[in-house]
Amino acid sequence: MKLSDIERKAKNLGIKNVWSYSKADLIRAIQKKEGNFDCFGTAFNNCNQLACCWIGLCLK
Repeated sequence: MKLSDIERKAKNLGIKNVWSYSKADLIRAIQKKEGNFDCFGTAFNNCNQLACCWIGLCLK
């Protein structure tokens, strides 16, 4: 997913100043806003959040 797509998703969720976040921090803010764990990029080859839409990018 491109950064512009992530920024658009964040804006649609009401996250402001999306330009001030790193890509990983912005994804974590989205996760939190959606009521999920804000854990993007913290798992090491294993993740139990199988329903997370970021899992493929996170474990890459």
